[in-house]
Amino acid sequence: MSRIWKKQASRYVGHYPVFNLRQDVCISPRTGKEHTIYVFETRDWINIIPLTPDQQVVMVRQYRFGSEQMTLETPGGLVDHADPSIIHAARREMLEETGYDSDEFISLGAVRPNPALQNNTSHSFLALNVQCVREQNLDAGEDIQVELVPLQEIPRLILNGTIDHSIVLNAFYLYELNQRRDNPL
Repeated sequence: MSRIWKKQASRYVGHYPVFNLRQDVCISPRTGKEHTIYVFETRDWINIIPLTPDQQVVMVRQYRFGSEQMTLETPGGLVDHADPSIIHAARREMLEETGYDSDEFISLGAVRPNPALQNNTSHSFLALNVQCVREQNLDAGEDIQVELVPLQEIPRLILNGTIDHSIVLNAFYLYELNQRRDNPL
């Protein structure tokens, strides 16, 4: 039976713009031995599937520094401290990255991106009947191209590896599960 590890000590070893690195010393409940554990503390994330009235998904293509590649994703980002709610953060990110807006946001669910190393949750939303209402309002470190992709093309793009961001895959999986329920979206 798996049990909770007891934390003996904790200290921060780094503070960065989007995360803090925490070092914990924990005791294994099985062996009683100390282990040094590292945790990335970061704010929650949001991810949005923006769907136009004609069933186009508003997606973003951008360079990702970790993979050093261009990716095709849905809009998303960090929940800011100033955001009054997670839905507000979702709407803000979608509007900033794409210029599209909606008054219809549906929560698809939430997942833990990597509970082995991270403390945050990623919240996925479906935005219905999105319309382009303005130009993008990108941060200085963003260079994002907006692309409209037919919803029926998404499974093919996932299977051929064009869409390979795990958080985006989670959002589309949650969307699919919600579609299968008794009350589809």
